[in-house]
Amino acid sequence: MPLAVIYEDNHLLAVAKPAGLLSQGDAGGEASLVDLARAYLKERYAKPGNVYVGLVHRLDRNASGLVLLARTSKAASRLSACFRDGTVEKTYLAVCAGLPSPQQGGLTHWLAPTGDRQGVTRAERDPFPDARESRLTYQVRESHEGFSLLEVRPITGRRHQIRAQLALAGWPLLGDVKYGSRRRLPDHRVALHALGLTVAHPVGGRALSLECPLPADWPWPVPPVRTEE
Repeated sequence: MPLAVIYEDNHLLAVAKPAGLLSQGDAGGEASLVDLARAYLKERYAKPGNVYVGLVHRLDRNASGLVLLARTSKAASRLSACFRDGTVEKTYLAVCAGLPSPQQGGLTHWLAPTGDRQGVTRAERDPFPDARESRLTYQVRESHEGFSLLEVRPITGRRHQIRAQLALAGWPLLGDVKYGSRRRLPDHRVALHALGLTVAHPVGGRALSLECPLPADWPWPVPPVRTEE
């Protein structure tokens, strides 16, 4: 699988992750985005031995979009701090069931991992033990035949945050049967795309804004799909 490079310099690498590809390898030994990036750098620069690639944030396997990778440990440390401190501005596109009302607004919920084998995140409107406050803003771009295309900006960075919060609000993502969608997409695709981000460059601190084009399998307008049995 070729690596789609969006931006590259001596300190970082921004790439487009397709839906279905792991961000980082697991115990099963399946190929991941980090593996592809390492192979790309090794070949492009004829580097012997191990090539450093630091994953500073993750994107769900079944989502697509922009992923930022560090090429040095110093860049990894600084970029990780930006994500941890909430100074990275992230923008996503999502296709959800229903028409959110109001068409522009914010959501504040409480989230915590359930610890089950499915890796589901529990979301509630009120605090509960071990939960963390989770906030995002959204804007409806278009609506068509019972579905809406949203631009979503997470303010906090929780696992499955957009998926869990939109589901709790009554607008599950298309294809996200784990969070209540009754419509499936091919290859377990979830209609979530990391469109872009703005971050302070790890060397020099200038604002770096990046954007990832929509992939060919992006489900808008919504294609015919089967109802879950």
